[in-house]
Amino acid sequence: MAKKKAPKKDNNGIDAELLKNTHILGAGEIVEQPITETLEVNFMPYAMSVILSRAIPEIDGFKPSHRKLLYTMYKMGLLSGGRTKSANIVGQTMRLNPHGDAAIYETMVRLSKGNEVLLHAYVDSKGNFGKAYSRDMQYAASRYTEAKLTPICAELFRDIDRDTVDFVDNYDSTTVEPTLFPVTFPSVLVNSNLGIAVGMASSICSFNLKEVCETTIELIKNPDHVIADTLLAPDFIGGGKILYDRNTIEEVYRTGRGGIKVRAKYTYDKEYNCIDITEIPPTTTAEAIIDKIIEKVKGGSIKEIADIRDETDKTGLKITIDLKRGTDADRLMQKLYKSTPLEEAFPCNFNVLINGSPRVCGVKELLSEWIIFRANCIYRRTRFDLKKASDKLHLLKGLEKILLDIDKAIKIVRNTVEESEVVPNLMIGFGIDQIQAEYVAEIKLRHLNREYILKRLTDIDELTKRIEELKDILGSKAKIKKIIVTELKEVIKKYGQERRSEICYEADIDDEDDVEEVPDYPVTLFFTKEGYFKKITPLSLRMSGEHKLKEGDRITQTVETTNNQELLFFTDKCQVYKTKANEFADTKASVLGEYVAGKLEADKDENMIYMVVTSDYKGYMLFFFENGKVAKVDLASYATKTNRKKLIKAYSDKSPLADIMYIPEDTDLVVKSSAGRLLLFNTGAISPKTTKDTIGVSVMTVKKGHRVIKARSYVEGEFRKPYRYKTKNLPSAGALLSADDVGEQLEL
Repeated sequence: MAKKKAPKKDNNGIDAELLKNTHILGAGEIVEQPITETLEVNFMPYAMSVILSRAIPEIDGFKPSHRKLLYTMYKMGLLSGGRTKSANIVGQTMRLNPHGDAAIYETMVRLSKGNEVLLHAYVDSKGNFGKAYSRDMQYAASRYTEAKLTPICAELFRDIDRDTVDFVDNYDSTTVEPTLFPVTFPSVLVNSNLGIAVGMASSICSFNLKEVCETTIELIKNPDHVIADTLLAPDFIGGGKILYDRNTIEEVYRTGRGGIKVRAKYTYDKEYNCIDITEIPPTTTAEAIIDKIIEKVKGGSIKEIADIRDETDKTGLKITIDLKRGTDADRLMQKLYKSTPLEEAFPCNFNVLINGSPRVCGVKELLSEWIIFRANCIYRRTRFDLKKASDKLHLLKGLEKILLDIDKAIKIVRNTVEESEVVPNLMIGFGIDQIQAEYVAEIKLRHLNREYILKRLTDIDELTKRIEELKDILGSKAKIKKIIVTELKEVIKKYGQERRSEICYEADIDDEDDVEEVPDYPVTLFFTKEGYFKKITPLSLRMSGEHKLKEGDRITQTVETTNNQELLFFTDKCQVYKTKANEFADTKASVLGEYVAGKLEADKDENMIYMVVTSDYKGYMLFFFENGKVAKVDLASYATKTNRKKLIKAYSDKSPLADIMYIPEDTDLVVKSSAGRLLLFNTGAISPKTTKDTIGVSVMTVKKGHRVIKARSYVEGEFRKPYRYKTKNLPSAGALLSADDVGEQLEL
């Protein structure tokens, strides 16, 4: 008999032939679905889950992952007991948080004291939990570390078992967990909280516990209290200096959005000539700062640093910068603040879930919502205590009745045949209800003595008084607020601490532009017709020979000045470029010099035509146009408060420019036209303008076909009869050279 061939199976052990003949409904089909339906069915539930259940904190200051972890530790008895392995805590937390052990442990790390990210840590850690200020210092695995709750956690769980908050089932309905913590202080502002949801984010900076509680107390007493008067500024565990701007602070407090600038703190070690940075902004890390400084040094923008290294150890953060000899440490730090993460702004976005809805709140609104939340917790706690006290009083009232005849109670119990009839017979015998009868029936035989019963009855007066007090609290919002204030004062007394972040007011902040001290010494500046520039020291000039120039080029301006003067280069495109003499390197006459248009990144086909050297912007610019007009502009019009490198509309473009000249004060000038006529006049006759591109006033009249071609300073005595070229009124046509002056005026 032939053997039956076994059916061929695939890698999963499924009959391949059967699979081939099986039709799966909808498999391989492309179904059109509107994008709106896709978003509604698939994306929106995911987005809402992230917003409501993961990323955005609630009014108690916690995200669900934080709450599940801390509540698990509380139920494990870690508030008062010793530490236990972190792995044990992570495993227990998975009963409430099914997102995996890695996510749970990372949450614990951030809440720990060792990680140094929270002002008031909730987890008392032992072992390596990494550091928030370091990118490379990673935390150890959960099996190596231990943890318990810190004392301040008692304020999170106070009265949690007295119906202060709601409880819900966990994900598999095997236990319950709180929806919020009945925190006795505004923890939402005390510890920083960052979260990125879908389409929104939350970024809450930390504030000093004492200042937050005092502000809340003042707000309870006076709803119009100015928050910034008591809540001075954020406070970070890493310290640093907060650059205080009242307007910025009030804007953040009002809107819940904005940026708070934080600077690193440093000390200068004179002995070793180094800077030690010990506190940095909370938004950066030591490695990021070091990398940026190294980048700046390699790029050449910072030249004062000899070495930089990370000297962080068990005592805390420390970045050491070795300085070159003669470096001003404070000036260098001002430069580093502007170009590295040593100064950064903490981005504030106070987005919190209020009654299940995300809302960006200002500080006042946030504290008001917390007061409402805490008042509700106290109301529920008081109602719970009232019910418990009322129930106990009810039992004692029943016990009071059997005091009249204990023997009767014993007789009723003894003479009752069936156990189930004991309670009904006591109810009939003493006129009490079932609950009271049950209580009496459960009293032990040893307690059926007058002394025990009298002691219990003394509690009736106290309970009655207590019940009246509880009812008064439930009926008075003022008393509930008074309780909140009392609890806040207790929190301040127990856990209040001094500020870690220093507040620097405007008067204390040296925010002047970092101006590098450049040595000032005599130099001679040379500017050529083709736009080349040379800066030569007197010693080098004495030792030099002839100037090296391009073929056809010539020196048009020579100015003896100093190294720190400002330079203005006017171009043929009606623009002026500003720089300083010290921006150019010292050179020699034997080199070609620097091409100014290239150095200052001038526009294409733009040529430099004139140089002005100044330190105080006094004097005037004179622009001579071919149509005979002259514009006299105050040099101060070219001064700017900012470091602008280029100014447009430096002079008028209505007529071609014939010549350009700078004069420190009014003087006599000679203007020449293409017709050979000369005009001698004093610039005092022209009124100065502050508008740079003014068209000027007519000075020389020129006939059709002719134009002004040149202007120069008048040299006293160069004309035999200078009055010949002068005129009482402007404009004037000037005069041709006389026979006496022809020989001396071969060139203008």
